[in-house]
Amino acid sequence: MWQNLVVLVIFVILFCLRDMRKPLHFPPGPNWFPLVGSGFEVLRLVKHFKFYHLMWAELMRRYGPIVGLRLGRDRVVIVSGLDAIREVYSKDQFDGRPDGFFFRIRSFDKRLGVVFTDGANWEIQRRFSVKTLKSLGMGRTGMVNSLEREAEEMIHHLRKLSRTQKVISMHNAFDISVLNAIWTLIAGKRFELDDKKLEWVMETIHKSFRVIDMSGGVLNQIPPIRYVLPDKSGFAPLLNLLSPLWKFLQGTIKCIQSKLDQPDNPDCFIASYLRELNNNERHSSFTNEQLLCLCLDLFQAGSETTSNTLGYGIAHMLHHPEIVQKIHQELDSVVGRYRLPLLSDRPYLPYTEAVLCEIQRISNIAPLAIAHRTVAPVQLGTYVIPKNTITLVSIYSLHMDKTYWGDPEAFRPERFLSEMGDKLITHEYFIPFGSGKRRCLGESLAKSSLFLFFTAFMHAFIVEPAEEGKLPELDGIDGITLSPSPYYVKLKERLI
Repeated sequence: MWQNLVVLVIFVILFCLRDMRKPLHFPPGPNWFPLVGSGFEVLRLVKHFKFYHLMWAELMRRYGPIVGLRLGRDRVVIVSGLDAIREVYSKDQFDGRPDGFFFRIRSFDKRLGVVFTDGANWEIQRRFSVKTLKSLGMGRTGMVNSLEREAEEMIHHLRKLSRTQKVISMHNAFDISVLNAIWTLIAGKRFELDDKKLEWVMETIHKSFRVIDMSGGVLNQIPPIRYVLPDKSGFAPLLNLLSPLWKFLQGTIKCIQSKLDQPDNPDCFIASYLRELNNNERHSSFTNEQLLCLCLDLFQAGSETTSNTLGYGIAHMLHHPEIVQKIHQELDSVVGRYRLPLLSDRPYLPYTEAVLCEIQRISNIAPLAIAHRTVAPVQLGTYVIPKNTITLVSIYSLHMDKTYWGDPEAFRPERFLSEMGDKLITHEYFIPFGSGKRRCLGESLAKSSLFLFFTAFMHAFIVEPAEEGKLPELDGIDGITLSPSPYYVKLKERLI
């Protein structure tokens, strides 16, 4: 008996020593402990800083631009600074996506869709998605016309609300208009802006982005915890949010499928995919589940970040009335007072464009972008990153780099303008849509949506806080993306 106990103790000690050992040439970071890795230190820092991206920033301040740690069984590397981030985006070995419980839960415990997948099937599905969306007008005249109509509908809707309601919820005021921009391509139709069901759908999308951070949290590191702590681990809340979204999309797909051969059936992404499913020569990666997950990817990613950016944008405008005045002057000079801005006006509105860039920079809607995974061992700087290491790129570190920007905490659109103030300039430290092979595929749609919805709103209204002197908070709500805190405003129509 004593011999067995001694053997067990020795085994446990050897396991702990092995479990705490870091790979050779792994980046510096917090100490690793058996089973939990650096989990306790991460939780302590999150509790202190409140936001995950600020916690990662603190670790980078301590250990340098490349930080290595372990969360549960997952090795994680956080990368900051221009040189290291460029290196990550330029090397194919970093182009994978994490493969864990959290990243599979939204796709029926499989690797489906285009956001959290990689490999040959991802290449095929992404190529089909990009080709199909372009054929439906994304990045072309058809999309522009649709967005301009959507902006006009949004202004009509907000005018009605402003005449009947003293205050308006502003943090989510753009939700359905933004969703319509992508939904028209996905399903070939749009929603009415007072559709209560769609308000619920968009709120569900927002909540699903707030349950867990981009690393996957404890749910990804210790999946069995969902049986012990289903709520605190994030499992039950996430599943409760995903289930209605799946049902909503399944109902839409079923409706389009029932009318697939009818002449009045709208041409859309879902219809194109269903036709590919009927093709006997299709690739094996084309399945009904794949279609559902692609729709979920486009549905969520195509609406969440753009809507949040606009919500943050108006909050910043309330803090800076002098900037609002400059926007109004530029819009009135270029567009006039008798129509809404068009996408063709964009080259002649450099100050307004600079304001949009500054909103994206300072808001940092996706401070860590989407997690990468190393598909093979790779050198990063002087370190060696093992295969299957989760890699998080801190876009926040670029957007808030004090050495480069000088005053990153200040809202100053002029940093995106030439000395004469008549041209928009680019910055290598500004990459809100990521970079490299995994750059956001909906970038053109997002940029056009941001411009048209923001300029239409600013051209049509004067916005004031719901309570005099009470400005909206700018910290926001943490999650996979940052969301603006709820706030309310008074809208006044600008006189013609």
